[in-house]
Parts: sequence; structure tokens; C-alpha cells
Amino acid sequence: MFWIWWTIGIAAVLTAVLLYCVAPGKMSYEAKKAAEAFFGINIAHRGLHTENTEIPENSMAAFALAGERGYGVELDVRLTKDEQVVVFHDDNLLRVCGVDKLVKDLTYNELLELRLYGTKERIPLLSEAMEILYNVPVIVEIKPAGTDNAIICQKTLKIMQNYNHVWCVKSFDPRVVKWFRKNSRDVLRGQLSCPPGMLSSLSRMVAFLLGNLLINFISRPHFISYSNGPHPPGMRLCSLMKPMAMVWTVLPNHDIKKCENENDVIIFEFYQPKQRFKNI
Repeated sequence: MFWIWWTIGIAAVLTAVLLYCVAPGKMSYEAKKAAEAFFGINIAHRGLHTENTEIPENSMAAFALAGERGYGVELDVRLTKDEQVVVFHDDNLLRVCGVDKLVKDLTYNELLELRLYGTKERIPLLSEAMEILYNVPVIVEIKPAGTDNAIICQKTLKIMQNYNHVWCVKSFDPRVVKWFRKNSRDVLRGQLSCPPGMLSSLSRMVAFLLGNLLINFISRPHFISYSNGPHPPGMRLCSLMKPMAMVWTVLPNHDIKKCENENDVIIFEFYQPKQRFKNI
């Protein structure tokens, strides 16, 4: 009889630990208002860019077109060598600009010499993007910056505070999300993740923890931005606690209706849906 109660006790403790690890955070009044503005909105991934790259990702042209069509916008930010906050996805410039160098190793003036996919578009500053994205919700994804995490968080927050935008922040790095939890609790914050198998650049242990959201105790995110597709057990457990659900990246060949039914915010690419897919 004793072993039965012992087993039940161990199971209860393990369940409590798991729930503690994956639990989302509580929203302030200001964060709730921002969440309401994002609810049911279609968000253009890296702006409304085109598959043929004539309108490049994370370009001023892609942001202007998204704003013109009334879509929210998701964009990525990184630090330059001279600590300017620029909008660019990859750490390396090779794929988009044809130069095998890291963004962090070049100054902003050096980056100005480059072009996106051979077009006239260049790498914009975050502040430049905000000048034209004044009427749509904006998701700022902060790329992990290692020892410079605090610097890019501080600079991003300062830039965004200069504009009366509806915005939120998210990152794969829970330490970035934690910075906003500790230093700006009213900013709507989210944890980015995907199944461990997609996190091949990380160690197996880190990929398992991040993919199952077992790092939420660090960041206590208001929303989860998870990749489209099957969810591992940790993500399913977190979902039971009803954080705002943001899916990425929904493509034309995906089951769009299913994504709309199961999520609160959709980040889409290469098609043009309605501005809003559901109401509060």
C-alpha cells in the first residue's frame, strides 16, 4: 500500500514541477490592451515580401506594402558593430546580401553599402521601419546577442518608446524575454519556440528544454509563438494554461482554417489573407 502512495506523491511533485516550468506569465493592464490589439490579426512575416525576392524580406518596401494593406508586421532586429539596431534576420549577410560577413562585425555605414537580393533596398534601421509602420501592430523579434543581450534590449525598448505603436517583443532566447519581464513589465512579451528537432544548432538538452517550453520559468511569457505543425508534450501542457497563441509561419499550402481555429495570431507568408480572421 505504501508504494502506491509513494508513486502518487512522486507523480504529483513531478507534475507540479512541470507546470511551474511551462507556466506563462500574468499580464499587466497595458500588456492586456496590447494583446487585445493583436488578437485575431494576420501578421506579415518580415513584411509583405514576395517569394521571388523582388520585394525583399525585412525591407522598407515590404513594410510599406504591409502597412498599405493593413496587415500587422513581424520583423527581426540585430546589433551592428557600432551598436545600431537594424532590421535583418540572419546573423550572416551571405544569403540576402551576397557577402560572407556577420552583421555584428560591420558598422551601420558599412551595411548601407549593401543591397537586399540585388534590389535597390538596403538594410533599414528599426527606427526607419517604425516611421512608416505607425498604424499597424508590430512584432519585434530580438535575435540572441549573447553578452550584448542587455544592450539590444535597452536600445530596442528606447526606440519603440519614441513611437505610439502597438507592439510586442519575442525571442528564442529566454534571457531576452526575461530582460523585458524584469525591466519593462508592461511590454507584451513572447517566447519563440519550435519542436526540438528543428533546433539543430543547439545542444540536444537545450533544444529539448526550449522546444518543450521548460524554460518558461525564466521568461514567464505572455504569449507563445510556436512553429506551425505538431506540438511536443511541453507545448501541449503549456497550452492548457491558455497563453495567447501565435503561430509561425503559415504558408499558402498549409491548413489555414485549422491554424485560424487553433491560434489567436497568425504570422503568414506568400499569400494575402484578410486583415483579421476572428474577433475578441
